Amino acid sequence: LHWAVLRFATDFMVGKGYTPMAVPMLMRDEAMAGTGYFPGSEEQTYQIQRDELNLAGTAEVPLTAYFMNEILNIEQLPAKLVGLSTCFRREAGSAGKDTYGLYRIHQFDKVEQVVICENDDEQSAKFHDEIQANSEAVMQAIGIPYRVVLVCTGDLGRGQARKFDIEAWMPSRNSFGETHSASKFYDFQGRRLNMRYKDPQTKKNIFCHTLNNTVIASPRVLIPILELNQNRDGSVTVPQVLRPYMGGMEKIVKPD
Repeated sequence: LHWAVLRFATDFMVGKGYTPMAVPMLMRDEAMAGTGYFPGSEEQTYQIQRDELNLAGTAEVPLTAYFMNEILNIEQLPAKLVGLSTCFRREAGSAGKDTYGLYRIHQFDKVEQVVICENDDEQSAKFHDEIQANSEAVMQAIGIPYRVVLVCTGDLGRGQARKFDIEAWMPSRNSFGETHSASKFYDFQGRRLNMRYKDPQTKKNIFCHTLNNTVIASPRVLIPILELNQNRDGSVTVPQVLRPYMGGMEKIVKPD
């Protein structure tokens, strides 16, 4: 089920025209700083000091930093990328019930979407809506009830100009739990990464705009899938869209 969710989400994004990329998860400080995680998130990052590398907590870092220190041609934009990666987070300071079970763990897998586009506010707004719609479509296809939260300014992370969260209904928590975050940065990351494109009219080098959003993250998303599809006999009905990725299995049942 874990792999079915990730494979479905990846195929969905490729079908939307996003380029799939196999990404490294060992990041130099420059990539962490360029995407806005350093300074400030060192405490949440597994750092390999001997090699001066860091385990990334999201594929946003390698996907966004892919064009670091490059000058792109206008024809290369927008770059729409999707990556499936293992993610690592220390979750320092998160002691409590959320650290038990599947909700908040140190290692998980995530499909991430990133858009790198021209330095244009209207384009950024359009792609912000697009990446949000992509994630909602995945949730709808799997059949997970959710709500969308427009994050207030005081809760925005470094460099984020606007952010939507998707929160899935989780019966065991008797509440909604965050599963996605869709962020637009304007040229904040572009400047830090020195990622530019050449304007065809002025011939000037202009900093790119960047956006990102979770497509799906597992095993957290397995919480609502398992709980909302569990039957009285303890079996779990597999959502229709995931069955082709599970050999046609319709139910998960306890073996005899």
